[in-house]
Amino acid sequence: MSVKIGNIDLGEFPLLLAPMEDVSDPPFRFVCKQNGVDMMYTEFISSEGLIRDAAKSIQKLDIFEYERPIGIQIFGSNIETMRIATEIATKADPDLIDINYGCPVKNVACRGAGASLLQDIDKMVKMTKAVVESTHLPVTVKTRLGWDDNTKNVYEVAERLQDVGIKALTIHGRTRSQMYKGQADWTLIREIKRNPRIGIPIFGNGDVDSVEKAANWRLEYEIDGIMIGRASIGYPWIFREIKHFFKTGEILQGPSLAERVEVCRTHLEKSITWKGQKTGIFEMRRHYSNYFKGIPNFKEYRMRLVSADTLELIEEILEEIKNKFETEMA
Repeated sequence: MSVKIGNIDLGEFPLLLAPMEDVSDPPFRFVCKQNGVDMMYTEFISSEGLIRDAAKSIQKLDIFEYERPIGIQIFGSNIETMRIATEIATKADPDLIDINYGCPVKNVACRGAGASLLQDIDKMVKMTKAVVESTHLPVTVKTRLGWDDNTKNVYEVAERLQDVGIKALTIHGRTRSQMYKGQADWTLIREIKRNPRIGIPIFGNGDVDSVEKAANWRLEYEIDGIMIGRASIGYPWIFREIKHFFKTGEILQGPSLAERVEVCRTHLEKSITWKGQKTGIFEMRRHYSNYFKGIPNFKEYRMRLVSADTLELIEEILEEIKNKFETEMA
């Protein structure tokens, strides 16, 4: 059976790309889309920044036709600001608006946004209602289990947010106090999915870093789809591999070195096209070690890649990597 968010048909058991600050920009989304992700989100965008017309926030609204369906994710601590930000984001013409009630980092949560709203569900419900009423687009939410182990209140959150009109809920299986440490616990996600009152799609997020885990957790936790974040950084092939397994029951071989180089090059070129040569090259530096993770004695090449400042030079180094390691690893 197809999973639907409003009128958006995501097919059977969709794979979603998590919104990740400084990662899920259009160049990164491009390589994930090529590898079969079903639904993507922008990096999260500050509602205050949108209203102030801050350049960084406005640039994050950039979306491209080939990325659809795509959601713009916003966060904030003030209901009126979130309402206006929703109107601005709606004008950028995404397929949906997503609200971040899950970000655990201090400068978001301590300013009363992100996961901190798990401490004030009444305000969270009011804010969500304001967002839903400010757009014609479907509104979805991403959140966590609760603020800490004593306040795992996502069961109540799911019911109340559905009541004010959200069309899907993604739950990260950790509390805010866990940040990204420890194990994600999906048992509460399954309880919400089993709640007869819940009719919207429920997506699980947290710790899915292999085909086996995706397949096992799909059955064990009965979710409608999986959102993948950190495991896709430098490894957009995870979407392709999971889909291949669901379709055929076979584990697909990982990408060849030539393919790693090719995708890394595509990512770099898209980065330069979108941000200009200087920023594009600089921001790509954080991705090299992820693309070539597990390759022996790679440090020297990584050092050269992060200090290279022209596209031509980086292309040369990538070609050299391909030739050197392909023969060694063959």
